[in-house]
Amino acid sequence: IEGLELSSISADLYGDGRDDLTLFYFKEGANFAAVYTTSKVTSASINWNLKIKRHFVKALMVNTQNANTFTGIKGAQGLKEIAQTLSKGLTLKSSQTPKGVSEVIKITDLLFASTGVIGEDFPYLQIKNRVPELIKKLKTEQNKFVWFKTASAIMTTDTRPKVAYEQCKMGNKLIKICGIAKGSGMIAPNMATMLSFIFTDANIPSVFLKAILRKVTLTTFNSITVDSDTSTNDMVGIFATGKAKNSKIYNVLDPKLQEFEKALHKLCLNLAKQIVVDGEGAKKFITIKIIGARSILMAKNIGFSIANSPLFKTAIAGEDPNWGRIVMAAGKSGENIIANKMQIKIGNYLVAEQGKVAKTYNESDLKEYMKWDSIDIEVNLNIGTGTYTVYTCDFTHDYIDINADYRN
Repeated sequence: IEGLELSSISADLYGDGRDDLTLFYFKEGANFAAVYTTSKVTSASINWNLKIKRHFVKALMVNTQNANTFTGIKGAQGLKEIAQTLSKGLTLKSSQTPKGVSEVIKITDLLFASTGVIGEDFPYLQIKNRVPELIKKLKTEQNKFVWFKTASAIMTTDTRPKVAYEQCKMGNKLIKICGIAKGSGMIAPNMATMLSFIFTDANIPSVFLKAILRKVTLTTFNSITVDSDTSTNDMVGIFATGKAKNSKIYNVLDPKLQEFEKALHKLCLNLAKQIVVDGEGAKKFITIKIIGARSILMAKNIGFSIANSPLFKTAIAGEDPNWGRIVMAAGKSGENIIANKMQIKIGNYLVAEQGKVAKTYNESDLKEYMKWDSIDIEVNLNIGTGTYTVYTCDFTHDYIDINADYRN
């Protein structure tokens, strides 16, 4: 992505030398838009970003291992010290150009993201002392290995880095979009989810980036759940360097934005699904499609009611085609369902209709299907045209083990 430099190093926050600090630097700045958690408890980094009223930034810095949430005034002050060190370092870097012209990079040009344990003292001195090295290691060259290294540096309980790439045309210009994400547990998006950072060389004003990002997250990052818990640190950000030099966009309805929106949606859904596949302890990827609802909102509520049901998720883990748990979870959603109009499918098998088990139901066929690592559920309410798809995973004993031992 032209106009972007990146680096990842270790501040030894985990005590094992793994990469845990990442910097994204936009030498000539980037338009940006972001969506944040709607949790009423937020990290110092989210609070910092929300105070930045500018729509043009110079850098984003990410740390893992520590969420910097519920860390009081010390957490906020520590973050400010890091910002001051970063702004000085990047200002110095900007002066080391052939022209020797120094551009002052202010702390208000910087964004931050943190992920990790809530409530532990923020190790700002450890991070601050590594900022010069982080700046020194910035690279303009990017390939898939650089992106995998970067995506690995923002992981917590993830077992694999999450990277996606798309491209599209805007007029006669080729546009590149690259994104990374982290997330494995505490996943139940409520506006955004986990951390995801998307970079493009498109020239799109921030106001239109925001509109497109909000729309795209509704059916991508906002349609996944691992465990029904919404994080205090959720953030999805998109940064546009403008280096593709496509013709100017003056209207959010500009046809040139349609191809970009499609490509961005594809990329975000790819990353969102990667998060679900890597759900803590997950063995099965589950797609729950609700159709025939009175509205999209009704379909979404029922979909999440099923996806977040521990009884449903443990049945899937046990490879038990217990469709009664789907009925239960749909019923508790609070939506006005007409029971004898519902039809439930697991895979291509019709299991229930007209308020009872389907005549064609065959338990042995279903048991065989449940051994697959990707399970499809479809609930047809037959009372409207609203549809919504939710992506989730099963609950295994490994989920308990991971979270019982999270801080050790």
